[in-house]
Amino acid sequence: MHHTNYIVREPLLDPAQRVIGYELLWKQGGQAVPDAELEQLVAFVAEHVNDDERGWLLRDKQLFLDAVPAMLSTDALFNLPPEHTVLSLQARCLNDADARAAVKAVRAGGVGISLRGLDVKHLTPALAPYASHVEMRFAGIDVAAQARSYAAAKQASLRMVGRPVTNWIDYDACAALGLDAFVGKLHLTPRPGNPVKGLNPAQTIILQLMQMVQNNDDIPKLEGVLKRDPALTYKLLRNINSAGFGAGRDVQSIRQAISLMGYAPLYRWLTLLLAGASASGYSPVLMETAVVRGRLTELLGLHALPRSEGENLFVAGMFSLLDRLLGLPMKEVLETIPLPPEVVRALMAREGMYGPYLALAEACELSSNLVGALAGSLDISPLEVNKAHLSALAWAQAVTQ
Repeated sequence: MHHTNYIVREPLLDPAQRVIGYELLWKQGGQAVPDAELEQLVAFVAEHVNDDERGWLLRDKQLFLDAVPAMLSTDALFNLPPEHTVLSLQARCLNDADARAAVKAVRAGGVGISLRGLDVKHLTPALAPYASHVEMRFAGIDVAAQARSYAAAKQASLRMVGRPVTNWIDYDACAALGLDAFVGKLHLTPRPGNPVKGLNPAQTIILQLMQMVQNNDDIPKLEGVLKRDPALTYKLLRNINSAGFGAGRDVQSIRQAISLMGYAPLYRWLTLLLAGASASGYSPVLMETAVVRGRLTELLGLHALPRSEGENLFVAGMFSLLDRLLGLPMKEVLETIPLPPEVVRALMAREGMYGPYLALAEACELSSNLVGALAGSLDISPLEVNKAHLSALAWAQAVTQ
């Protein structure tokens, strides 16, 4: 079914605004797929985020996947690490004795179970053998009152997931009342009351370096700027000496580090640092979203564009959230950072060479029915979109740790 269905994702936030996992859904034409096809999602995810040699590629993240009792014994489920896997079931499934037995067996193996559609009066110790999480679906305007009733009934063995938590006032109320995780569009919503930050000193130096790299300034000039920021120098040397970079020898000089890294990888690294240096109160989730979006835009674009366009595709994806990270309108951001005209077109109107790929990457975040239409217009198959999506998720974990 990965040849016709698209993966879309939503992040789960903890009370500290960190991304603790992702809910992955199958979508076809904007609609949820039939229950019989859910097993294919588990198999596809297991194949692409659990590597035989490197293990679980999503680090400490949990994946929440829709399930039905009939698929709880599927072989694909055993290819996912149980401590990072949570299957979401309708609570009414537990009315069936065979389903209860299957759920209990899966829980005994360490796989998480999240129950949906559970009335608050049923939050009792009797759920412990069957559930690790309980989804609290909020309706109406008084989310805080609903959360209070859930919190009062909460059992220590159950983690509560609130949905949809769509604004920061409700998020703060739910966090204070003890809910453990939150699903909504908070990662794209600035916190009210946050003052506009603009560029802080660290970002100013990073931006200067990016401009110098774009201008192909020589290494001694880059070295001179880097030496003004010990923290930045430390990060550069730590990156070049990391196992992931694979320099193969201990690099101790800035000049040597720049030479080994090269200008294109250096520019990408600086792009990541620019976004990560934000002092924004909601930057942990926003930063990770930007990294995934940047990498996914790049992977989708390289389906048809030359590899030399990869850097601009990545920057278009990353910088599409830079206005929120910096607390500045996108127009002001683009006045501060000189970018190629095609990148600007993508950022301002999702047009030009890179814009459609950025739009597709965004659609994958929003459970949008646009995913299929955008992918079709770009002649990218569902299989290629899904592989790129999971690859981008894995890549983001490696660079944001």
